[in-house]
Amino acid sequence: MTLSLPPLADRRMVLATDLDGTFLGGTDDDRDQLYDWLRASRDTVGLVFVTGRDPQFIAELCGDGRVPWPEYVIGDVGTTIAEVRDSAIHPIEPLEKEISQAWGDLGHRVRDTLKDRSGLSLQQTEFRYRLSYDMDPDALDPQAKHEVEAMGADVLISDNRFFDVLPRGVSKGPSLIRLIAHLGLSPNSVLAAGDTLNDLSMLVAGTPAVAVGGSEEPLLDQLPQRPTIYRAEAIGAAGIVEAISAFDLHPDHLDA
Repeated sequence: MTLSLPPLADRRMVLATDLDGTFLGGTDDDRDQLYDWLRASRDTVGLVFVTGRDPQFIAELCGDGRVPWPEYVIGDVGTTIAEVRDSAIHPIEPLEKEISQAWGDLGHRVRDTLKDRSGLSLQQTEFRYRLSYDMDPDALDPQAKHEVEAMGADVLISDNRFFDVLPRGVSKGPSLIRLIAHLGLSPNSVLAAGDTLNDLSMLVAGTPAVAVGGSEEPLLDQLPQRPTIYRAEAIGAAGIVEAISAFDLHPDHLDA
């Protein structure tokens, strides 16, 4: 990544995007078109990944050169807030302090409570401030969510197959707002993009936002009707392009 780029606050717009189904969604041509435009416009367009994926996944994803590196990462469903420097992802300690404090010893307690619970299989990735389970909705014990919430954590179910346990009040939206304030960005210049229910909090955070084509129905059902929230027809990366044009966020936007 070029080291002489202006700070994000000085750029025309910032794309804050989910990965799976959104930035990584659509056809190869759609993705290449968006990625090439981002590289060519990097002095005026910033890039932030807002994802459930962890930093290691992002480093591997961007390491081969096809997917452009972001300047910042909100990962692990909002529990990681980090800066990208020299192709490495560095947590921003002041922004993560409240997240760490809110998590405390919840990980150990939740893990013990949900051990061998029907419908849930713990993912083995060692997240710092979250637990994630693969979920079988037909076998899920309905008490599991209530028990975790009673312990002081939040449960986020997305794509009807993921059961995430997060520190109370922490998710993609609040972490995005925290990063926007930290960087001195104008919320009106930030386009949030997503496609599943775990993107809801950032799509309603007050910035221009897009639910790309192919978004899951539970997300679309809960999205309010606002001028700042756009429902794209095009899938994945092409839906992002469609929204940039619809909001007129950049004078050199691509044709949708």
